[in-house]
Amino acid sequence: MDHADILLESGTNELEIVEFHVLEDLGHGETRALAFGVNVAKVLEIIENPGLSPLSSAPHPCFLGTIPLRELVLPVLDLAVWLDITRARTPGEVVLVTRFNSRTTGFLASGVTQIHRVGWGSVEAPHRLLGGCVTGLVHIEDRFVQMIDLERILFELDPGPDEEPDQREKPARTYTVLLAEDSAVMRQMVSQRLTEAGFRVILTGNGDEALTLLRATAAGATSEDRPGEGLPDVVVTDVEMPLLDGYTLTRRIKEDPDLGALPVILFSSLVNEDLRHKGRAVGADAQISKPEFGRLADVVRSLIEKR
Repeated sequence: MDHADILLESGTNELEIVEFHVLEDLGHGETRALAFGVNVAKVLEIIENPGLSPLSSAPHPCFLGTIPLRELVLPVLDLAVWLDITRARTPGEVVLVTRFNSRTTGFLASGVTQIHRVGWGSVEAPHRLLGGCVTGLVHIEDRFVQMIDLERILFELDPGPDEEPDQREKPARTYTVLLAEDSAVMRQMVSQRLTEAGFRVILTGNGDEALTLLRATAAGATSEDRPGEGLPDVVVTDVEMPLLDGYTLTRRIKEDPDLGALPVILFSSLVNEDLRHKGRAVGADAQISKPEFGRLADVVRSLIEKR
């Protein structure tokens, strides 16, 4: 392991992104390259486009079919179609082979630019007009790189089976969960699930907002909308968030003398056997991958009762 790996694993609020581009056809022979990015941790490899083209009978217009990749049958999606971009067909197109949420998926793009290391603090929250598939903007040199929410794309294509409502007896006291999640769709889903399970949920949009609220509450601060509110019983946080990521949020909570006893659960598509050591390194009490959504309420309750 080199020094760079150690930095990225110690909760220093850094990430590496693969910058790629989609070449938009503007008509009259004009094109422009739109820059996008995805966390390196989600990318297994990058391969040449084997000549995929749209399927007339596809279940969704962005589905280009499957290709063999060693022992895998890899489904490939056209990002331009999903993003409603008229893509200019050019030589050298690539497929980003990704692995997250226990799924291996290919995403077609016009090309890959390079890998950048950036701080989450430099990732700006996107303007609402950019739509829900952009989770952040990174200013690199003369351009803005748009961080793509690949999880949302897969979820909207295949949301998975409906979860059965939690029918167990609710606890005598209402426990409070602080949720840090930048995706509005996931915030709503997790909040609804925890509320149905009998929890009170406080919503924050990123780690910086969550940490500010926790420190203000621990210091005895009050506000008009949350007067006299005490610390939550548990914190549930995503990993990939603008301004402050979940690993760094966890580390700062655990190092804070007023907050260190709070249980913290990492709830992310980046939770897998290869990356669990990162959560352990910053002191997370539990780690749940997003496909294990149904377990979240049980783990929250277990950690609170153990405490």
